[in-house]
Amino acid sequence: MGGRRHASAPPPLEQLPASGYVARVALTQYYTATTLDGFIADPDDSLEWLFTRQQEEGGAMRYDAFFAEVGALAMGSTTYEWLIDHEFSGKDPSEWVWPYSIPCWVFTHRELPVVPGARIEFTSDPVPDVHRALVEAAGGRNVWIVGGGDLAGQFADAGLLDEVIVSIAPVALGAGAPLLPRRLELSLEEMGRNGDFIGARYRVLGPQP
Repeated sequence: MGGRRHASAPPPLEQLPASGYVARVALTQYYTATTLDGFIADPDDSLEWLFTRQQEEGGAMRYDAFFAEVGALAMGSTTYEWLIDHEFSGKDPSEWVWPYSIPCWVFTHRELPVVPGARIEFTSDPVPDVHRALVEAAGGRNVWIVGGGDLAGQFADAGLLDEVIVSIAPVALGAGAPLLPRRLELSLEEMGRNGDFIGARYRVLGPQP
């Protein structure tokens, strides 16, 4: 893929644990939190509305259970820059520690800060090409589209998004970054409560017919 710029060459994936693993078709999932009126960040790209909410360790759609089945992830440049700003604020780049050990692709047309030693590839390649690399790197586990909503929409446009999993917070912002700036048909597969949140898992049916 000609548009990739390597932050580091990803080492071989870790071996999956033998116990409890069942071979299955891997899914491409958009997993995120949203406000009641459908925004994933406020107009200033802040998530302060999210961090004041309570979740339960054993609640529905909890992050640890979701992430245990993820083998690779993708995100847009705004999401990546938000992580850089909030994970590493005030730290020298030599002290940065990327929070994910699995391979990550960052979609961008710009030069972005590089996290030393992170398994990250920066790309401007078409979504279908990157998706093939994501699935291969995931090694049978799921692919997580971290965000933002437009990137998830691009995967949906290409017919490559299987599920949307959202934790819906009891707050409305009135404006901000939309959950999915697309008309998309979904089917509710599962829902439940997790503390202050309603968790919902949707199967993607496709664009508006």
